[in-house]
Amino acid sequence: MRAFKNGLLLPLGLLLFWYLVTALHLFSPYLLPSPGTTLQSLGELCASGALPHHLAISLERVFSGFLLSCLAAIPLGILCGRSRAFESYCWPLLEFLRHVPPLACIPLIILWTGIGEASKLTIIFLASFFPLFLNTYSGIRNCDPKLLEVGRSLNFSESTQVRHIQLPAALDAIAVGLQLSLGYSWRALIGAELIAASAGIGYLILDAEQMSRPDIVLVGMLCIGIIGSLIDSIFLNVLNRLLPWRQKAGDAHA
Repeated sequence: MRAFKNGLLLPLGLLLFWYLVTALHLFSPYLLPSPGTTLQSLGELCASGALPHHLAISLERVFSGFLLSCLAAIPLGILCGRSRAFESYCWPLLEFLRHVPPLACIPLIILWTGIGEASKLTIIFLASFFPLFLNTYSGIRNCDPKLLEVGRSLNFSESTQVRHIQLPAALDAIAVGLQLSLGYSWRALIGAELIAASAGIGYLILDAEQMSRPDIVLVGMLCIGIIGSLIDSIFLNVLNRLLPWRQKAGDAHA
């Protein structure tokens, strides 16, 4: 509780600073709307249903891209971590793609997939794939060799070793990868919705910018930060329930 209260000090201080700057008219309202104006715009967007509509579409895109990333990154990370031969074929290409920013691929993605939902999901997928893949690969590769030796002495098959030794040992690393991947999915959302979107929180911000509505731009930015923090908090709580030793380890370090 004390940490929570301390964590509120800086945001409240920034809010007070924002109010004072706008109250003293140090900036034009066109450049920096007041907190009151921004709050009024938030209320209007909520009352009209526009903000919930855009947020729902954005969340659907984020979770769809994140799910696709999980379906591809975890199996591929396990295969690369388990098989030196498979790693030798895949790693050079994956290492090349890892250093190419997803936003740099937008022209080709539009050319290949059009301007529909597929292009947006592709951007989110590319942004969220590598954190999860690398953490899964690291978790599998760094499994204690002594545990694998025990498995071989018990005549475990390759699939049994993966299920009962390597995957449990890699769960913490995979959990970190899932958290990072979900965060990258949310951050890539705006870039994804730059691609001729007609709805979504990124579209709302871009449309407000074109309509010279900085108050709505601020509403969109605040929503992105707040919703992203809520998603991360909920996800961590779910992980701590599924992997209770993570919570105990966190308490021990506190």
